[in-house]
Amino acid sequence: MGMRRKAGTGRATWEALGTSVVLQVGEPAALARARAVVERELAAIDRSCSRFRGDSDLTRVNEAGGRAVRVDALLIEAVGVALRAAELTDGDVDPTIGAALELAGYDRDWRLLASAGEDADGGVGSPDGVPRQPFPPRQPFPPRSRVIRARVRAGWRTVELDAERMTIRVPAPIRLDLGATAKALAADRAARAAAQATGVGVLVSLGGDISTCGESPEGGWRVHVTDDHRSDPSAPGQTITISDGGLATSSTAVRRWSQEGANRHHIIDPETQAPVAHTWRTASVAAASCVDANIASTAALVRAEDAPGWLEELGLPARLVDPVGRVRTLGDWPAQPGVVAEATL
Repeated sequence: MGMRRKAGTGRATWEALGTSVVLQVGEPAALARARAVVERELAAIDRSCSRFRGDSDLTRVNEAGGRAVRVDALLIEAVGVALRAAELTDGDVDPTIGAALELAGYDRDWRLLASAGEDADGGVGSPDGVPRQPFPPRQPFPPRSRVIRARVRAGWRTVELDAERMTIRVPAPIRLDLGATAKALAADRAARAAAQATGVGVLVSLGGDISTCGESPEGGWRVHVTDDHRSDPSAPGQTITISDGGLATSSTAVRRWSQEGANRHHIIDPETQAPVAHTWRTASVAAASCVDANIASTAALVRAEDAPGWLEELGLPARLVDPVGRVRTLGDWPAQPGVVAEATL
């Protein structure tokens, strides 16, 4: 999602957690204080939940060889959120796909993966400056493969979280990855903390995962929804307005790379333990929090052709874009630029 500046608000952008950060506040004078609070929250999430830091609590859990590890309260919260996501989606958003991501080539911080020459921008640009297509046009949604694979399967129910003892245990060789929920959790925590510290309305966007807290500007926060959150407002997409809650876009068109001649992306299907194939190009969902929006948008990509019915049952406003660029809107998501209402997952 790209962000448009709202007149009368303060705005700052920078890089953190391997992605872009956009902070907007209802009063420009509150921007410096809000940014300091947001930076502190993002640093805490990185220290606790990063799969790529040797000193993070998550790395200690993954390297423990099946032993219970005492961790900080933030990782307890983050893993609890990830397990809730798995329960809400019947395992379609599963934090125990860390090994599958590594096998697919996502084995280092995104900035390092991008700098190593992979097609990290999903076809946004190329060395010769000629834009590439994210993937060739095709008929969407052929049947999922049901081939039985002989392999050790991950599973979110194998995770043992003891909030009283502050310990987490995962059986070897399972490895946790919190990429589907931790960034959204960081956005929610950062927006809430900044609003409490400044007393003004706050919007935080982490790579397009958006959370708001407090009073919104007159007319609401304007958001330009696109395939790539780094795009400016002139990029193809849709401008909408939200007054509260969260908004998230999950995409197979960005965070792509090449491995052994095959295109890969970071959305893993727990059923196959491989990047999901033949699904939506992007799924954007609005919900009462960024975490809930991101759970739903990620699950929508895993569920592919089954996603619209599931999202409609939940009453979540959503915008789905298929591989050939056709847009489908669901629930209260406006077909044209307009206001998206809050919904609860």
